[in-house]
Amino acid sequence: MTDQPEPGRPDAPRLTTREAAELLGVKPETVYAYVSRGQLSSVRAAGGRGSTFDAREVRALARRSGRREPSPAGGDLVFRTGITLIEDDRYYLRGVDATELARRHSYEEVAEWLWTGELRPGVRFEAPPETLAAARRTVGALPAHSGSTDRLRVAVTAAAATDPLRFDLSPQAVLSSARSLIPTLVGALPVVGGASEAAGDSLARQLWPRLTARPVDTPALAVLDAALVLLIDHDLAASTLAARVAASAHAHPYAVVSAGLGVLEGPLHGAASGLAHRMLQEAVDRGSAVPVVADHLRTGRRVPGLGHRLYRGEDPRARTLFALLEDVPQAAGALAAAREVVATTARHAPLHANIDLALAVLSVTCGMAAEAGETVFAVSRTAGWIAHALEEYGERPLRIRPSGQYTGPRPPQPTP
Repeated sequence: MTDQPEPGRPDAPRLTTREAAELLGVKPETVYAYVSRGQLSSVRAAGGRGSTFDAREVRALARRSGRREPSPAGGDLVFRTGITLIEDDRYYLRGVDATELARRHSYEEVAEWLWTGELRPGVRFEAPPETLAAARRTVGALPAHSGSTDRLRVAVTAAAATDPLRFDLSPQAVLSSARSLIPTLVGALPVVGGASEAAGDSLARQLWPRLTARPVDTPALAVLDAALVLLIDHDLAASTLAARVAASAHAHPYAVVSAGLGVLEGPLHGAASGLAHRMLQEAVDRGSAVPVVADHLRTGRRVPGLGHRLYRGEDPRARTLFALLEDVPQAAGALAAAREVVATTARHAPLHANIDLALAVLSVTCGMAAEAGETVFAVSRTAGWIAHALEEYGERPLRIRPSGQYTGPRPPQPTP
């Protein structure tokens, strides 16, 4: 970037033609076309060699045209978002430390605050009776072997079908749909335990008997609620990108959530916690994590629950859940096994625990199924997808349109 000021604006940073083209994602010739159409102004560079452009003016044009600034690494698409910041191994939601939010507030309170900027202590989401009944009927028609994500996907579809106003994309309508959809997803899941629901129960309390047959345990329930908060969003993860693509096409919020759920089920995303659960359960059963880790390394399998591309050290979400699990007496065995997994693997590679391993400690401790972590992930992230949809609805429609690079045979080719 050059420092030559524009007349009348001595402090304005200047871009070369090449820099402006990169920022706009176009060829240098197109930059001059913008100038000729009056969309950009230019100033002759010193010595008369080329032109310079006001960086703020170029960025404004980039926003209007849906272009995105290149990332420092180069080549990746970058979305402007005010939801999540991950920086220096810390995790923030709208600038607030997410781990502190998880310790102090319930999932519903954080979701409402994430959507509206307003903190409403004690807020509860309620599922409309007719919507919940339709979702339960639809889920009940699935085969017995269906997984929780299968059930959540069809529950979203059933909820959408009962909402004739789902195509209203005004913020008020979208939030109304979200506040009813999330408890509908939880309420549509079959009950594993015998605990009964009561009016005004928190979402974590409603979810508990759908994850385990064990009675509600207050310290463990606090861990579950914190996990719901910590999983609510995590920058542009694959499922969130899918949700934003759907929102860019002005799909209604139920379709946005469906798009996110479709990606979440992958073994490298939401389903990763199930792999960590099975490994940790085996370590607990065998009385040591050492042979379990050795088996993974011997067969060339990655040790699940370790490492995260966005953190150099320990995942702050995992660190928070581990600290809360210290208050759950029955978690001692699974916690010790998790720490042994980390210590044993550290001899081979310097990897730290991520949130999948922390979720596995919770699910193993409380007698939950291996897919429990995936269920928690899906329910929680629904609020994050809605937050991203609200952002994307305010952008230019269909702006997320990568260009394909054709690699097939050149025409003309004979008709087969």
